[in-house]
Amino acid sequence: MSPESKKLFNIIILGVSFMFIFTAFQTCGNIAQTVITNLNNTDFHGSGYTSMSIIYGVFSASNLLSPSVVAIVGPQLSMVVSGIFYSLYIAVFIQPATWAFYTASVFIGVAAAVLWTAQGNCLTVNSDENTIGRNSGVFWALLQSSLFFGNLYIYFAWQGKTHISESDRRTVFIALTVISLVGTVLFFLIRKQEDTKAPGEEDSANEILGDSSSAQNKMVRAVAAFKKSVKLSFTKEILLLSVTTAYTGLELTFFSGVYGTCIGAVNRFGGEEKSLIGLSGIFIGVGEILGGGIFGLLSKSNRFGRNPVVMLGIVVHFIAFYLIFFNMPNDAPIASMEGTDDVAYMIPSKEVAIFCSFLLGLGDSCFNTQLLSILGFLYSEDSAPAFAIFKFVQSICAAVAYFYSNYFLLQWQLLIMVVVGFFGTITFFTVEWEAAAALAARGSDYSSI
Repeated sequence: MSPESKKLFNIIILGVSFMFIFTAFQTCGNIAQTVITNLNNTDFHGSGYTSMSIIYGVFSASNLLSPSVVAIVGPQLSMVVSGIFYSLYIAVFIQPATWAFYTASVFIGVAAAVLWTAQGNCLTVNSDENTIGRNSGVFWALLQSSLFFGNLYIYFAWQGKTHISESDRRTVFIALTVISLVGTVLFFLIRKQEDTKAPGEEDSANEILGDSSSAQNKMVRAVAAFKKSVKLSFTKEILLLSVTTAYTGLELTFFSGVYGTCIGAVNRFGGEEKSLIGLSGIFIGVGEILGGGIFGLLSKSNRFGRNPVVMLGIVVHFIAFYLIFFNMPNDAPIASMEGTDDVAYMIPSKEVAIFCSFLLGLGDSCFNTQLLSILGFLYSEDSAPAFAIFKFVQSICAAVAYFYSNYFLLQWQLLIMVVVGFFGTITFFTVEWEAAAALAARGSDYSSI
């Protein structure tokens, strides 16, 4: 197998592994609160929302140290161990216990930081400036397939059920645990890249992948990785991209949590409002897969770089926000368990609601594929710290959005995303133009990125 074929093989295995793990984890997250409210065991007092708050809080803090962990154990083993913790979290629901639920939430927060830092490093070392756009799109399309398969499974498995029995719960979560473990095992198929650097030349990617001769060397590399994270945090490019990353955290919370809640709260949708939540998740996944696939395939022929894709993303999201504003009652995010009978500026339409789900997924794929691409391009020699900062900012903003979503009406949540999204697009354009200028100075073709 040629070196290029080996790299593409690694990217596909990386994407498929994440697809399996997040098919299990995202499905678990979507149904966790529903399962908890149906538990007959009075000894269990956990909350799915509290669990998510713990996960995002620990995830944010752990991103500061995750480059050091990856530097010590390597990206492949980091992803394997993280995958095991994801599987353990899902397995807790087979026989829930409050202490195990919250303890697993803490561990998965740490595991998520390590997993995503290692993923960014693996994506970078298996790409170059000619393939980073394609590889980012391929990985994103495979990863977001998890939204489609997970929601489709629950849609059919629990269709028409008003109560989730103990047998139903155990069957689903045993299946999800096995699916997560399959994804974890697939990480072992990723092949190590040969060192192509000249003698004496080093970069952080090769340091992370290389073998260490002693515990002291590992500690030195771990400290160096932490210092690089702190140093990179204050560079002009990272500070500008942090605004774009902040927007992805806000809209991630909206489409993965708030929007489904809005749909489920609209009583005018009749008896279908709960099943529409699953259908909404499926169409978000379709938008993510379509966007990742198209932008991956077109990256080689794109003569204008990443900016047009990001522009498409913000336009698509602004259209979605406009339609949601007109279609959804303003109190839908904070409605009581009985739902809301209010009407916005039009009679709530199921078709418009599901179409907006597709637009939210498509726009999200525009931003995330291009952020992965530009980070891998700009920080090919410092990929682990760069991707750790990316996930740190994203998870902090997601946690903030989860907090204010409990109190803000729909119009204010949409306004926040519009403002941050506008400035995030401008800052991304600025970094991309500077990257294009640097590429031109090196005599490279701008279309290659």
